[in-house]
Amino acid sequence: MGKKIVMQDIADRLNISKNSVSQALSGKDGVSEETRRRVIQAAEEMGYKYKQKKTPNRQKQETRTIGLIASERTFSLKTFFGEIYLSIEREAQRHGIRLVIQSITSEDCEKLTMPGFIQDKSVDGILILSNISTAYINRVIAEGIPVVLIDHHHPAIEADAILTNNRFGAYNAVQHLLDRQHRHIAILGNVGLSPSYQERWEGYLLAMRDHGIEPQREWMFLDVMEEEHSIEQVLNRLQAMPEAWFCLNDGFAFILCNLLKKQGYRIPEDVSICGFDNNFYSQVSDPKITTMAIDLHLFAHKALSQLLWRIEHPREACFETLLPTKLIKREST
Repeated sequence: MGKKIVMQDIADRLNISKNSVSQALSGKDGVSEETRRRVIQAAEEMGYKYKQKKTPNRQKQETRTIGLIASERTFSLKTFFGEIYLSIEREAQRHGIRLVIQSITSEDCEKLTMPGFIQDKSVDGILILSNISTAYINRVIAEGIPVVLIDHHHPAIEADAILTNNRFGAYNAVQHLLDRQHRHIAILGNVGLSPSYQERWEGYLLAMRDHGIEPQREWMFLDVMEEEHSIEQVLNRLQAMPEAWFCLNDGFAFILCNLLKKQGYRIPEDVSICGFDNNFYSQVSDPKITTMAIDLHLFAHKALSQLLWRIEHPREACFETLLPTKLIKREST
């Protein structure tokens, strides 16, 4: 007697999840018509016996549920991650997807405490917005639910990620300053806070070296807090004022701009400033700050699309998608 065929055999043959096979054979929503056709064909060819349920009213079929988690700090950053979250919410509504949200406290992170919807596996997939911690994210992935990271990645994390092309964006920002004939260009931020900032620093270095300029350590301020006192200390330590500043985000650029004006510097006549993110700060600053814009709505669209694909293709290799940035020239350069 031959081996009895089970759903897992069909899943292995088609390189999809057992859950997708079950949804296809039961007539439930959640898989594409092409996947359903392939599953039914494979089941027939392999001799799998099943009774396909009729679902005359598709409105009564199961609704896919997606979980969104982020640290409390991330959810507090309304001007950037708040916009991404709202875009994800709208994108989920457009696809008829139920979205459940949970903030992760520092205690949750330390104890690796999972949200209830992850523990009971009541979601089909999970979006993780920005960084929580590598250990926590890997603990989520270990639960076996498809995961897509948004604006974060790490060599020790194996998951799909939707990212800004930070290196190229920073390169173009510094290129703009170089085109303005600036050669003494300082960089300001905190590279230890996020891989994005580390990558923007790398873009700065590449742009400078491509123009035959070896960046000077005295112009690189890479462990500064995003607050007025810390940035004021940087300015007080300067031996000479650089011709231009590249800031790792618009918050740094906004505070720097205000402090330099207080010290009597004219912007951009005496000093140019360029930020990154094109958020609220760059637009309300006086003068308005030149920056690199990120399409936050595209972030949401790509993240949700990738997660839906990953749910149906759990065994495929992980992908990182880099989204482009755009230089917004304003009065600060």
